[in-house]
Amino acid sequence: MTKTNKMKKILMIVGVLLIVVLVAVLLFLFRPVATKPVKLAGDETVVDMVLVGGGIMSATLGTYLSELEPTWKIQMYERLDKVAQESSNGFHNAGTGHSGFMEMNYTAEAEDGSISIERAEKTAVQFEISKQFWTHQVKNGVLGDPKTFINPVPHIAFVWGDSVDFLKRRHEAMIKSPLFSDMIYSEDKSEIGQWAPLITKGRDDSQPIAATRMDIGTDVNYGAITTQLINHLGKNSNFNLKVSTEVTGISRNDDGTWTVSVKNLVDNSVSHTKTRRVFIGAGGAAIKMLQMTGLPESKYYAGFPVGGLFLMTDNPDVVNAHTAKVYGRAELGAPPMSVPHIDTRYIGGKKYVLFGPFATYSNKFLKNGSQTDLLASATKDNALPMVAVGLDNLDLVKYLVSQVSLSPEQKMAELRKYYPEAKQADWIENQGGQRVQIIKKLPNEPAKLQFGTEIFASQDGTLSALLGASPGASTSPNMMLDLLAKSFPDEVQGKWNAKLLEIIPSYGQDLAKNPELLDKVRTDTSRTLGLVYTSKTQSTPVPQDSADVPEPTKFVPSPDTKEPVVEVGEESQTEPAA
Repeated sequence: MTKTNKMKKILMIVGVLLIVVLVAVLLFLFRPVATKPVKLAGDETVVDMVLVGGGIMSATLGTYLSELEPTWKIQMYERLDKVAQESSNGFHNAGTGHSGFMEMNYTAEAEDGSISIERAEKTAVQFEISKQFWTHQVKNGVLGDPKTFINPVPHIAFVWGDSVDFLKRRHEAMIKSPLFSDMIYSEDKSEIGQWAPLITKGRDDSQPIAATRMDIGTDVNYGAITTQLINHLGKNSNFNLKVSTEVTGISRNDDGTWTVSVKNLVDNSVSHTKTRRVFIGAGGAAIKMLQMTGLPESKYYAGFPVGGLFLMTDNPDVVNAHTAKVYGRAELGAPPMSVPHIDTRYIGGKKYVLFGPFATYSNKFLKNGSQTDLLASATKDNALPMVAVGLDNLDLVKYLVSQVSLSPEQKMAELRKYYPEAKQADWIENQGGQRVQIIKKLPNEPAKLQFGTEIFASQDGTLSALLGASPGASTSPNMMLDLLAKSFPDEVQGKWNAKLLEIIPSYGQDLAKNPELLDKVRTDTSRTLGLVYTSKTQSTPVPQDSADVPEPTKFVPSPDTKEPVVEVGEESQTEPAA
């Protein structure tokens, strides 16, 4: 055989292989992703709401609904063997009660040098709603001792060098709002050192630094909140939790209801639940589950998974010297999620300090997910938008590559920018939860990568989902309020309105424009939750004695279920591996 014929044969084989690969790709992308309708017997019990996922969002929505409609039958499914083990877990997030106090990426700088505080105000108002929700639950015995889930930790924004001028202008803009009027600004190293000794000790005296401080800041254990809320939901016989149960399908019935198909991961049995409404609060897996529904709007979404790694220490010499959440400013060209911070954390009654996040990459949509998650989410509708977003965000891709390739020594070098005397022997690496950023492609619009969270609701309001990432958990009561308004507009404006005002006294009002109400709300929530706040009109609040706070109800599943008992504080206390 001549060389020419050999080359032709090779090219023919390569061409055939390319065609086979192309066909395989097209078959994969054009595969049906919507769940096929399930034919049920017709005499099934219909529940009022199925909550998919045992995290902070489902727990919060379930708690709202249990007050608004105590007779509703609510079914919750969790894939793992305990609730609050994904992103809500205390070791899987930074525990920040996001209020816009220190998050400098929430205050954009315009070309003329002016500072916009609109996003910071919005976030602060949302967290005030969270505190009102938790205060209501404490007063009613749903949540126990506030110290088990929220602690006063000052929020500090910290900069050096050329960023000092930015922080000064940011402070001047922010104190004009009643939400931030208590913010303190300093360029004095000794004063900042009193606020947070770790960030000034060992620092070059010639380096200009500046910081702002808000004493009403918080550290929040969202896993503890989730566990306690779900424990109390179990007090109502109309609520049922099934753990170790994976949702495998969500399909629409002819009568407008939904069928949720599940698989018991213990014995591999399959069952179906007929429900009037569905909420998908499954974290990163929400996008894949949304595709199961077959709703036309679901084709607009795809996901981009990003993980976060933190350096963590429980060395008493370090943790006792630092009681603050100190946020820096993202370096030029870095994405918003890259903002470095060195934080006090309280988890399971123990104090830690963590620093990060360092971005990590995995194809998983959940920390306990599968490496096939990203591929499995690709369809004919979102494949091209995913590619387009990747090409439009090459800087982000380069950043992720640089982060993944960091050595332990390089990570310590980043830490020493905030804690100059940090010792490598004191710190271990702790992999946080997995986040999935939203890729959205609307008709006649370019595909966009969205940071933050988004509420999805079907046109008839019977199916809803929470997509995206931070600020997420810290504003969960506000987001679930928005979801209620989208899914139940008549009820929210009608028969539910009085109860919602009881739960959230500021409901329907803008605290950024009502300083008197803001002061009243902060005084009440700070007194109940044990936070640091001096009222403008009342005497200084005294934190409520934890002995006066009723213990949350413990939820024990019915004897015929295989699930383990969910106890207060059962959130994982396993130390992160080094």
